[in-house]
Amino acid sequence: MRYLIDTTLLIDHAKSRPGVDALVSSLFAEPNDLLICDVVVAEALSGGDERQLSTVRALISSLEYVSTHPEAAIRAGETRYRLGRTSARGLADSIIAGVAWSNDAVVVTRNPQDFEVQGVRVLGYG
Repeated sequence: MRYLIDTTLLIDHAKSRPGVDALVSSLFAEPNDLLICDVVVAEALSGGDERQLSTVRALISSLEYVSTHPEAAIRAGETRYRLGRTSARGLADSIIAGVAWSNDAVVVTRNPQDFEVQGVRVLGYG
């Protein structure tokens, strides 16, 4: 299975949120493709203390980086337009959803509703 890791998982892992370490371990225990994209990297490294940032960097380094393909960006823009730019879905979530769609990946997130409405598959937790 292909999974695109959302920012929430990185932050929750760094903060040792209950149950998240078990989820991360289970994702790595199976023969999954675990992806991360530019938006998630930028979001995840924009806050936290040094220990948390170190934990985030370590997890990022163990994931396969995929860049935002032009088709993913187009999908993100079209989805935001369709849903209305004033909806709860911000540009970052739209781009993450577009990357998941273009890579046929499931988004792993604590906020499944943010991505389900955009037509991508989700593995929710929390």
